[in-house]
Amino acid sequence: MNHFSTDRGYRLLNLYERLSKGEEIRKIALAREFGVTEKTIQRDIDELRAYLADAHPTEGETAIRFSRARGTYYLARNEREWLTNTEALAICKILLESRALNKPEMERILGKIIMQISPKDRDVAEAVIRSELLNYLPPRHGKDLLDVLWTLSEHITEKRVITFEYARQDGKKSRRAVKPVAIMFNEFYFYLIVYGFEVDYPLVFRIDRMEKIAPTGERFEIPYKKRFSDGEFRRRVLFMYSGALQRVTFEYSGVPEAMLDKVPTAKILSQKDGVCIMEAEAFGDGLLMWLNAQGEKVKIISKTTVSAPF
Repeated sequence: MNHFSTDRGYRLLNLYERLSKGEEIRKIALAREFGVTEKTIQRDIDELRAYLADAHPTEGETAIRFSRARGTYYLARNEREWLTNTEALAICKILLESRALNKPEMERILGKIIMQISPKDRDVAEAVIRSELLNYLPPRHGKDLLDVLWTLSEHITEKRVITFEYARQDGKKSRRAVKPVAIMFNEFYFYLIVYGFEVDYPLVFRIDRMEKIAPTGERFEIPYKKRFSDGEFRRRVLFMYSGALQRVTFEYSGVPEAMLDKVPTAKILSQKDGVCIMEAEAFGDGLLMWLNAQGEKVKIISKTTVSAPF
């Protein structure tokens, strides 16, 4: 027990913070924690109830209520402010299937999502989500990424030139100085999109392979006509390959919808007897590699290097 715990103001703030986070509180446990009587805790709860009734006169559901079944007090809020079980489960499944984070970071985020579920539904949702987490397979690199992502976002916002060491898949390391413009996620990994000082097209680096990231003290500006567009870049990158923008024309004898879903820039130029003539744009060799892997369904007609739309 710290020296603040017997102060009435401290107790009220502490109780309100716990309730706002979705915690359920018990009078006997709080009385022991703060070294006061249960009647004192009850008076604190009654004062908070009065405050909420005055502060939220038109929101009747925002109130401290008592659960006889659990013997706890909890903050009931408008249902629109809570995640439902189904919403929380959908978000958690998407996160788990992404395999984007190591297990400690994933557990921390899932725990916070669970706390956004209405207390009356939380036990069931938590059991389901914890069960899903048991089979979670984290990325092999095992690195903490959340703080790194935030730091890189600040560098992007402030337009800072940064340097870092980059370890390629074969283990070779190099030192790079770049102008960071965006962070993207694709198939298990986060990527930093940058402009270098040698080429005009964007370059792609896997963030978990970056080390010793530091600003140089320099700032950069990109001319408006070349301003990076996350959406346009995302449409033109497959498997996060760097390289010049290529326009590929090809025959495709599969289901057109499958190609249009996989390659966002793909469009049908003509269609006859179940064969489509299609065209698509992508940076680097990712598109060509994927098309060649489709076997007899795809025949490359032409490939041309073109200017990026940003």
